[in-house]
Amino acid sequence: MLLVERIGRGLPRMIASLRERGRERQPFVVADEYDVQDLLEAVLRDLFDDVRPEDPSPSRAGASTRLDFVLKREQIIVEVKMTRQGLGERQVADELIEDIERYRSHPDCRTLVAIVYDPERRIPNPGGLEADLRKDTSELRVRVVVSS
Repeated sequence: MLLVERIGRGLPRMIASLRERGRERQPFVVADEYDVQDLLEAVLRDLFDDVRPEDPSPSRAGASTRLDFVLKREQIIVEVKMTRQGLGERQVADELIEDIERYRSHPDCRTLVAIVYDPERRIPNPGGLEADLRKDTSELRVRVVVSS
């Protein structure tokens, strides 16, 4: 298992620890995908030397998107999603399928790790989604981690 996958699997424990802080401190609240990205960026920066946030991906059919994180030396792209109203299992799967196709041509991507934070358990079969999108080819390795 890649270190980035372990980080994704530990995400709910990290969030719970920050939510229940002692000494009457305000909790760290994860309200949306940007909060998840902020937390993951802090962890990734502690463990990897070259973490590039919001890197533009190559244009495809006239459109480009921004990658959440590129671990340049390791050639890993980390994509972060958080389920919510209107972004359930089908929508997450569709977005990830598009991401996989798009990032295949990124020069710094040999591995794509998609971390899906699902606090309300909108994905009824997380293991199935992870298995369906897992890929091991000579050009790209894909890992999906659904954490709830």
